[in-house]
Amino acid sequence: MLFIFYLIIVIVGFLVPVLLGIYTVYQFLAEYKGAPYVPTSAKIVNEILKEANLKKGQIFLELGSGDGRIVRSAVKNYQVKGSAVEINLILLIYSKIISKFQKLNINFKNADFFKISFKRTDVLFIFLLPKTLKKLSPKILKECKKGCLIISHGFKIEGLSKYQIKVIERKYFPTYYYKIR
Repeated sequence: MLFIFYLIIVIVGFLVPVLLGIYTVYQFLAEYKGAPYVPTSAKIVNEILKEANLKKGQIFLELGSGDGRIVRSAVKNYQVKGSAVEINLILLIYSKIISKFQKLNINFKNADFFKISFKRTDVLFIFLLPKTLKKLSPKILKECKKGCLIISHGFKIEGLSKYQIKVIERKYFPTYYYKIR
């Protein structure tokens, strides 16, 4: 009985604060590199993906995927080939676990999305802060192939206005669709 008491003390007194500290470091890193983790409701995810007119077999890449709910929904409901990039290792592990339980084949990467290629991507999904979108814009224009659909949830992408094809207006976080021509 005393062993269980000490075990609880160790878990609550040491492991929980350490895990919270690690998570906090990743949140700061994510905000510095792209955006903090802000989950999108299932209703809005479904609305965004429905408007995208996804086709079976398309290559879908999500940058800053958080818990992976958007790429998981795209793979599950539209049979796209899903990949996701997330800098927060805790969220990445969680995403992989959930995807395995749902029997979804998704390539999750712990990487800096400025260092990966967009060249094969058919659909690029982004929910990042404006300052990051501004830095990412030249890479999108340089690497995304003709016909690539870029979905930016939350904010317009500076430098891509002439490629904008539609917008879903909402009180919070509109969604912008761009098509590379």
